[in-house]
Amino acid sequence: MSQIGITHTFELADGRSITLETGKLAKQADGSVVVKMGNTMLLATVVSNKDAKEGTDFLPLSVDYQEKFAAAGRFPGGFFKREARLSDYEILISRLVDRALRPLFPDDYHADTQVLISLISGDKNTMPDALACLAASAAITVSDIPFNGPVSEVRVSKLNGKLIVNPSVEEMEKSSLDMIVAASQKDIMMVEGEMKEISEAEMLEAIKFAHEAIRLQIKAINEFAAKVEASKGKIVKREYSHETNDADLKALVFKATYDKAYAVAKTQNPNKKERGAAFKAVIKEFIESLPEEERKAKEGLAKKYYHEVEYVAVRRFVLDERARLDGRKTDQIRPIWSEVGYLPSAHGSAIFTRGETQSLTSVTLGTKLDLQSIDRALHQGQNNFMLHYNFPAFSTGEVKPNRGPGRREIGHGNLAERALKQVISPENPYTVRVVSDILESNGSSSMATVCAGTLALMDAGVKINKPVSGIAMGLITDDKGKYAILSDILGDEDHLGDMDFKVTGTKDGITACQMDLKVDGLPYEVMAEALEQAKQGRLHILAEMAKTITTSREDYKPHAPRIVKMTIPKEFIGAVIGPGGKIIQEMQRETGAVIVIEEKDNMGHIDIVATNADAINAVLSKIRGIVAQPEVGEVYEGKVKSIMPFGAFVEFMAGKDGLLHISEVEHRRLESMDGVLKEGDKIQVKLIGVDPKTGKFKLSRKVLLPKPEQTTAQQN
Repeated sequence: MSQIGITHTFELADGRSITLETGKLAKQADGSVVVKMGNTMLLATVVSNKDAKEGTDFLPLSVDYQEKFAAAGRFPGGFFKREARLSDYEILISRLVDRALRPLFPDDYHADTQVLISLISGDKNTMPDALACLAASAAITVSDIPFNGPVSEVRVSKLNGKLIVNPSVEEMEKSSLDMIVAASQKDIMMVEGEMKEISEAEMLEAIKFAHEAIRLQIKAINEFAAKVEASKGKIVKREYSHETNDADLKALVFKATYDKAYAVAKTQNPNKKERGAAFKAVIKEFIESLPEEERKAKEGLAKKYYHEVEYVAVRRFVLDERARLDGRKTDQIRPIWSEVGYLPSAHGSAIFTRGETQSLTSVTLGTKLDLQSIDRALHQGQNNFMLHYNFPAFSTGEVKPNRGPGRREIGHGNLAERALKQVISPENPYTVRVVSDILESNGSSSMATVCAGTLALMDAGVKINKPVSGIAMGLITDDKGKYAILSDILGDEDHLGDMDFKVTGTKDGITACQMDLKVDGLPYEVMAEALEQAKQGRLHILAEMAKTITTSREDYKPHAPRIVKMTIPKEFIGAVIGPGGKIIQEMQRETGAVIVIEEKDNMGHIDIVATNADAINAVLSKIRGIVAQPEVGEVYEGKVKSIMPFGAFVEFMAGKDGLLHISEVEHRRLESMDGVLKEGDKIQVKLIGVDPKTGKFKLSRKVLLPKPEQTTAQQN
């Protein structure tokens, strides 16, 4: 007999239904919910320790989204045939959920908390990633873990001018935008997506549309929680005490340091290190002023309270002075310089420097053999454009072990990739890899990656529709409705501000965005103003980039691979490849070219790749010879392949051999082939027939030679 859980079903605006269920699976977790839409099912669990570890002054939250291959009736690829580390895609979804949930936990809640979301049944018509936050939020809501939610996410797309929520895979492929939005009942929390050069007004419209759908889901979560309470009793959130506070010390720190911190901000020192040292000197002076016997005990709390002082002082300075920490106006972009072709051996390269942020980006051009294979539970395919982002510790003057790309690097790289792939020409024949190495960072390095990536692609000769730039916007507000929108934010402004809004696009529209809000309530009017200010900043950066390069180079670098495409009838694919790959391997060995063949649309599509034209032309000639139809009566330049007692086999067309019988070699009668021809000789032959039963070709050499009597007559 199956366990009966508590369920709640609600409908989306288009009539599709979603079911929330708890009390049936994973009951030892603090919270556990299954979300079902169609045949797609997600299990979300949350567990949080009762107490925080000593010395922890932040929320140690981990969010993992994982797709089980069994959910789609598939085996995982690889040797071990089991799910291993999270894929980049799963990490990106984990980040989306994390960014929506994290701001809603109480600031003073510091217990280890783990949210796990698993795809346990898959349906290709229902994208599971758009349901992950709904599942996680519902699980936390019905638990005893303190949470200022609920929150939820939806994917919004635009198809044929109409906005739709949580589209199918087929609808997404035809959409002009793909955006995931997270929100509470009142506020937008997070936005991330890619677009095909849409306007700021269209983007705002999509966010509002998504928020309406999210409100419907939040209403359902609250109704679901009410059902749980009706069945199990009131959900009582746990009591906790994870912070040690000293009200007197806090007041003393504020009184002693606020004016000094404000004064540091007012110096508007553009040097990040010097400015940081000046802020640290303020708290150091205060700690040293404490009685020696109290210093060690109060140092940690004093630094914590001083962080709040910095937060308040810098924000007050920006709002009062309408100025920035580095001396800029609110809408002013830092100085920009760029250079292309810096790396002589790369297929394309660029340096983009904006203020104290610098990206060195390279482009590598490859063939179909370099395509990235995608193997997920619900999606298999190949990717011909990839962007990788690296953020070494030295870029911020720090020492950290190099452990490979973390979640932040994967997320930032994905944002830049989505921004640039919108403008890659459909005629691009290459597999393209862009690598951004951040050499210096103070402000958005992902947006520097977008700019450097655009420049490097143009330097490589990759055809793009239009250049793309990116800008990071910030926001500082107070409780009286005063606000300042900041263009091209510094690292300090990101840390102390209420919004991190990254927007990328061409001169004609937005190609990608990422927004995180840390403030309760952002009026749409302010968001619209931020988008317009971002557009102006984006256009300014594009103009600076245009001083270096404006369009893709007419030709690729001399050492870059050249790709020539050709198509052949499907029935000739085997002839070009040859038995066991003999023909194609010989062509590659002789010419040094790489030849890639695939069958598509009942035709053979061939890519010939080489760094020089001679190699490509040689392959073209050989393949044309293979697919050409031999005609009886035609004369061919042939090559003797082997000598037999009864004649010779001659390759008269690429991949086609015919028998030159001993009687067809010369006009005189030959007793043997000794000394007449040898392997490798090039001779002219005429195709004189084709055996109707075997299809074998008959060749003649003697019909092309003068007859003996004609020679004698000419001599006389």
